[in-house]
Amino acid sequence: MSMHPLFDLSGKRALITGSSQGIGLALAEALASAGAHVIINGRDAAKCERVVQQFVARGQKATAMAFDVTDSAAVAANVDAVEKDIGAIDILVNNTGIQIRNAFTDFPLADFQRLIDTNLTSAFAMSQAVVRHMIPRGKGKIVNVCSVNAELGRASIVPYTASKGALKMMTKGMCVELAKHGIQVNGLGPGYFDTELTQALVQNAEFTAWLKQRTPAGRWGNVEELKGAIIFLCSGASDFVNGHMLYVDGGMTAGFNVME
Repeated sequence: MSMHPLFDLSGKRALITGSSQGIGLALAEALASAGAHVIINGRDAAKCERVVQQFVARGQKATAMAFDVTDSAAVAANVDAVEKDIGAIDILVNNTGIQIRNAFTDFPLADFQRLIDTNLTSAFAMSQAVVRHMIPRGKGKIVNVCSVNAELGRASIVPYTASKGALKMMTKGMCVELAKHGIQVNGLGPGYFDTELTQALVQNAEFTAWLKQRTPAGRWGNVEELKGAIIFLCSGASDFVNGHMLYVDGGMTAGFNVME
């Protein structure tokens, strides 16, 4: 089956941060399936290369760029290297994120800062570096991977919620400033997905029971269900969609506690 022209990413290059595993990898797989040349990022160079080989084996275009997105000098140098050696970055997906759980009153300030640096500051630095190349071209797509916790609070994750709420508002602010340059900046807000990184929660019967009751769809999400959304936000189909948060959450953000 051929790709509809509105969703065809052939000839586009997409840099996805934190894409050697989990949701980031699923997003990269989606963009590659639509024809994009994906640039796989993470801190482990060997792991990034192994992931790239999986794409190549499927006949898809992929390149590994291992660097720490919380290192602003590394961000600037590697973005410039991609532009020079691989080609224009048409799509940036800011996916890198971490979670640290602790009671608010016991949360170490150092952990708060590390979470903010990873979830928020890295997206600012990556976007700034890439946008400086996009503006002269008059086009570009940026997707900031947020969370339902940009809207909903939960005990023990106050800093995470703060980081994702701030990323949501940064998305809107970037849209207002960059739309005139032909750049679309949108947010993708995953709900709770069953990945290798969430297995402790998936296997926690009490948490899973709460999740099924709280989510109108009544289940965990499958990462495959994020793929259509990311292709839409990175393709010509969304050229007049800007500053928007697209929640893929089984209805979690649509209402209050769901009751049978």
